[in-house]
Amino acid sequence: MSAHREGSLPSSPPPLAPAKSLKICDMVTIARLLNLTLVVPELDKASFWADPSNFEDIFDVGHFINSLRDEVRIIKRLPKRFGLRYGYQPLVMPPVSWSNEQYYLQQILPLFDKHKVIHFNRTDARLANNGIPLELQRLRCRVNFQALKFTREIEELGNKLIRVIQQKGPYLALHLRYEMDMLAFSGCTHGCTANEAEELRQLRYAFPWWREKEIVSEEKRAHGLCPLTPEETALILQALGFDKETQIYIASGEIYGSERRLAALRAAFPRIVKKEMLLDPDDLRQFQNHSSQMAALDFLVSVASDIFIPTYDGNMARVVEGHRRYLGFKKTFQLDRRRLVELLDLHQNKTLSWDEFSVAVRLAHEKRMGQPTQRMVIANKPKEEEYFYANPQECLCEGKDCADFFVPGNTTTFQ
Repeated sequence: MSAHREGSLPSSPPPLAPAKSLKICDMVTIARLLNLTLVVPELDKASFWADPSNFEDIFDVGHFINSLRDEVRIIKRLPKRFGLRYGYQPLVMPPVSWSNEQYYLQQILPLFDKHKVIHFNRTDARLANNGIPLELQRLRCRVNFQALKFTREIEELGNKLIRVIQQKGPYLALHLRYEMDMLAFSGCTHGCTANEAEELRQLRYAFPWWREKEIVSEEKRAHGLCPLTPEETALILQALGFDKETQIYIASGEIYGSERRLAALRAAFPRIVKKEMLLDPDDLRQFQNHSSQMAALDFLVSVASDIFIPTYDGNMARVVEGHRRYLGFKKTFQLDRRRLVELLDLHQNKTLSWDEFSVAVRLAHEKRMGQPTQRMVIANKPKEEEYFYANPQECLCEGKDCADFFVPGNTTTFQ
């Protein structure tokens, strides 16, 4: 994303439209803080997902620009007079992650006097969750909930998909994050064959920015850092009280292991549906090979669902959770994977009976269903605290003091 003194900002390689939207919200807010002009981002096309989509293929660019015109100047492309031909060399840099407004005012803004144009080549999580002025936090929400609209084609097909599902009754949207790229990136191979584990390892090592260190899958799983497998997910849903009549929409890409890995989930919940099952192939043809646009459809269906359950807390899960809070705290299970893995292992080695397992799973999630709570803050550990977009509390209540709006006793701060 690019920004220039007259006022510009860039984008990084997210696989999902919701992930892109979070980065854009932060960049708009930074442009407003620094009184810069924002250039509509060019989305990455060289990452693992190789999605050729441009900003205007996913979002309504006209609405985006016009709805924010009283906050920040946004232009579609960098003016030619700021190009190399006129002696300008944009500064390409990643801003420091989880930074507050002082970082941008004191360290980034002075750079514009020299370079005039800055291109941020990384925009993921570059603005702090907490400690940001209220007006900037609310601008982030205005961008997220109002300015960023999907294109008419995505909105219309998403709404059609929702209508088709709702005609069949209430539904649970399950964000089953068990695609090949997620497993390779995370290094999680629980439930995979030895050949599959090796295939995932080789994929991870094929992308240098994923290969940070050797990953011990079972250790990572024990700490709750792996997505739940389809088989584990089936047991958890049953323990939470969902029965065979529950209609489940699977919001995901291709599940690694395909139908073989979905067998246990389908046996427990035969009313599983996916967009490919509900729509005519002609409806989806224009979105095929465009992972961001397909993810946008899943996003719309997930936000509209009666219940939303993600098996991993990535960007998609976080932004859906935040939107559901914004729409009236619609039921969203925030699965405690660390506790669930412990309970699953105890049940499967027969230490816990089914009834004991089910009761323990439900007790662990009584206060993890999207109720109003103040955002969790962990001093000096922003990566571990609750993400702003999952719980944008400043945007969920009126007035400057929101303390009375949230459930008493649910404020959590760790030192």
